[in-house]
Order: sequence, then C-alpha cells, then structure tokens
Amino acid sequence: MSELNPKTKFIFITGGVVSSLGKGLASASLASILQSRGFKVRLRKLDPYLNVDPGTMSPFQHGEVFVTDDGTEADLDLGHYERFSGVSARKSDSTTTGKIYQRVIDRERHGDYLGATIQVIPHVTNEIKEFIVSDLSDEDFVLCEIGGTVGDIEGQPYLEAIRQLAYELGRERTMFVHLTLLPYIPTAGELKTKPTQHSVKKLQEYGIQPDVLLCRSQIAIPENERRKIALFCNIREDNVIAALDVSNIYQVPLSYSKEGMDKAVCRYFNIPTPDADLSKWEKIVETVKAPEGEVRIAVVGKYVKLLEAYKSLHEALNHGGIANKYKVKIKWIDSETLTKENSDELLSDVSGILVPGGFGARGTEGKIEAVRYARENKVPFFGICFGMQMAVIETMRNVLGIKNANTTELDENCEAVIGLMTEWDKDGAKQYRHKDGDLGGTMRLGAYDSVLKDGSKISQIYGSTNISERHRHRYEVNIKYKSQLAQGGLIISGTSPDGKLPETVERPDHPWFIGVQYHPELKSKPFDPHPLFVDFVKASIEKSRLV
Repeated sequence: MSELNPKTKFIFITGGVVSSLGKGLASASLASILQSRGFKVRLRKLDPYLNVDPGTMSPFQHGEVFVTDDGTEADLDLGHYERFSGVSARKSDSTTTGKIYQRVIDRERHGDYLGATIQVIPHVTNEIKEFIVSDLSDEDFVLCEIGGTVGDIEGQPYLEAIRQLAYELGRERTMFVHLTLLPYIPTAGELKTKPTQHSVKKLQEYGIQPDVLLCRSQIAIPENERRKIALFCNIREDNVIAALDVSNIYQVPLSYSKEGMDKAVCRYFNIPTPDADLSKWEKIVETVKAPEGEVRIAVVGKYVKLLEAYKSLHEALNHGGIANKYKVKIKWIDSETLTKENSDELLSDVSGILVPGGFGARGTEGKIEAVRYARENKVPFFGICFGMQMAVIETMRNVLGIKNANTTELDENCEAVIGLMTEWDKDGAKQYRHKDGDLGGTMRLGAYDSVLKDGSKISQIYGSTNISERHRHRYEVNIKYKSQLAQGGLIISGTSPDGKLPETVERPDHPWFIGVQYHPELKSKPFDPHPLFVDFVKASIEKSRLV
C-alpha cells in the first residue's frame, strides 16, 4: 500500500434506500464545510459499473461526462466536487470497476501475482484500496463516495474494500457516512424510518457500522424519530443528521453546517473544531434568493430530455447570473424540433442563445438554425465545442453560399470545413488517432493552451491572450478556411500555440457572438464564475433591456 501521511483521515460515503439521493452533492457539501473550518480536503469517486469510464455512455442514460485537466473522462459528481471545493480533480480521483478489473487482468497477464489464483478477495479489493490511498500528500480529509446503492451486487467489492481499509488504518482514521431517505407519508402525517433501518442493517451485513447517518427529508426530523433511528441503527443520536430539501443546491453546505455535520466529523475524530467561515456561501445564497432581475437564455441541444447531460453548463449559466446579480431562466429547446419556420416562435422571447457540445447527426440542422437566428437578429450567441463548429458551418453555408459545407463526422463527401483530427501535440509529444480506432478516451481530452488574438473580444473578456481550457472532441475546424470565414465576418480569434488548430471564433459586427472549441463550463464555480459565462449573461441582460 502507498505511503500515507499519518494525519490523513478517510470518510467513506455510501447510499441506501433508493438511488439519486445526491451522494455527490452531499460529499461536495461536506468537503466545502470542512474547508470552511480550515481543513485540506480531497474528493474521490468509486463507480461500480463495468465501463472503463463514462466516455462512451449515452448522455440520456448517464448524464454529463466531466473532464479533468489531465484528460480523464469521469462521472458528473466530480463536477460537484470541483464546483464546491475548488480543488481540481485528477485521474487518481475517479475509478470504475472496469478500470479496477482491467488493472488486475493486466497484472495477471504480466505475471505480477506469481501464479496465484486471481480472486475478488484479495486481488480486486487490494486494487480498490490502493486506488483510495494513492496520490495523496498532506490532506486532512479524503472523502470517498461509493457509487450505487447498498445491496447492489456490483458494489459489494467496494464495501468489502473500505471495510478492510478501516480495519487496517484503524477506526480512529476512518469514518462511515451513510446517506438514506426518510419518506414522508402525507396521509399518516409522519416520516417513516423503516427504510433507513433496513438500509443500515444491509450495510451491517457487509461488516460496516455507519458512524453518521445523513437522512434526506422534506421536513425536520422529530425527536422521537431521531431517537428511534439512533436506537435501531446503533448510532449516536446527535450523529443522525437531517439533509433537508432546499430551494437551491448552494444552500446545502449552510444547511449541513446548521445541522451540525462538520461538528459531528470533528467530534468523531476527536480533533479541535475551528470556527467556520461560510460567508462566501451566504453571499451566494443571498444573491440567488434576491436577484435584481431575470434574463431568459435558450440552450439549443440534443440531450435536453435529460438535463443531467448539461449539468456543468446549467451551473455555469447560474454562476454567470450570480455574478451579474440576475436569475438566469433557461429555456431548453430540443434542436431536433427547431426549424427556420418555427425559429421566431421558439426564440423570439429569449435574450441569449447557447448551442452546446454533442456528437452525431441528430439535431444538427436545428443547431445551425439557432446560429442563423442569433446572427441575423443580433441575439448574443455562445457556441461551445460542437456549437462553435455549427457556427462555422452556418457562416460557410448561409453567408458564403457554400451549401455543402459540413463536418466529415456527418458527411464524408462534403466541403470538409471540419475534419477528423489524426495528429496533435500534447505536452511536447505527438498524439495519433485513426477513424476506426476505439471511441473511448481517444479524443483531444483535458487541458490545452490557446493563444488569443490581441485586441479580440474574447481576449478582453479573459484579460489575457494566453489561456488553458479543457477539451473533449475528435473533429477540428480546418485552419485553411480562415480567410474565407473572415470574408463572411467570422474571424478565428484564438488558436493552439502552433497556430494549426482554431480554438475560438467571433463576429466583430455582432454585439456578442463567440464560439469556443473547448468546454469552459467545466471550470466555472459559484464563487469563481467563468469569465465567458459572466460576460455572455451580461450581454444577454443588456439585450433584454433593449426589448
């Protein structure tokens, strides 16, 4: 096992009763309130599914794929972790059963196990434990969220691994937090504790006794129910913490602190409890509760039937609103339904239009139509990744008259203004891909530098001509069309440092029209909003005042 700092303590967060209780948000919120007391934290996610990562999973099934600076495709909960803690996630903060088994099998093929019969215990559980304790330095707390729900067959090796780790490190360095649901039955007029009791008993079957119960509830937990939970779940009464429903997610850290979650952690580990400074969260919540106005922005995408697919984007727009003291009301438009005939009907009531990323042909024409509408009607436009590419295609088709302009992702026989990347630089080394290769992990992933044109609108927004942003794409705008696009009023205002790959485009003749090849939403935080979203929302507010 990796060498560990003796002061580092581990908190394991599990979930029971039902899925989608919000373990990711709970983990992120707990980390943020521990930070508010001066502690250094790190957050990790252990996903029990067999995929190596979520990169090839449908957004309709799994939601957003979050990308880290070092190019890891990870679960969207890592987005919560970064937004709430400000700690940049790394490859070593996300694993799946697919990755664990792949590592075990690779080692077996290499002969590392010296001919032993490979088993879940100890080989798989050892690999999980090694992941949990690796790549750490001087953290006070490492919070590890176990995906899924207690009782799921695929989660059993993870529960066994954290049970073993608690035994090996000692209970004075490990803590178990179990998130459950207390359903409220209106006809009975009471909360029901039985599902939580059953969930804890299931966890105990795996040899794990929770130290804190975080109970999702619509109402405050009455003392009688709190005593009952403590008695039947073998837990201190003051460690039964209410996780009450709140009107916006940025209230959760304040709610947890009010309920005594951070004090319970410090009490358990027998460490001093420094005063908490939650002022940044109080300021955010105050702004959200009392905005100076409201602005409506359209997001024209292909995954709008599952809004989790645009989780970071949704939050980044909210952050832009908070910075401008405005509420952003998002109008979600399915790009499959948007046409030239109904564009005025669907878009005339918005003050900004955003076209996000995506893969495949479905809904593409609707995205191009959204770009046309924004360009012709001088509505602030923000194109992200595929959205930037659609802005380029729209200019080629509708301004320059090249009707077969397209991306080779959708049409091999088009005027290929956008084509597949087969070679690029990463950290001084060449990266190579081919079109028939694996889909997973083969894109231009993670943080890359860009150089912005001095005096361009986007460089003014950033306040710099050198930036670093996270990417997730395979296809690239062909730089050879730079002069043609400029003739159509769309300038390439940012490129890769070698000048070969277009990174940003904009229209100088438009109030606010910017496209970026990267994903700025992945780096936005409520207390540190991304400048592009701040300025886009500001431009949308100004547009709304003109109507």
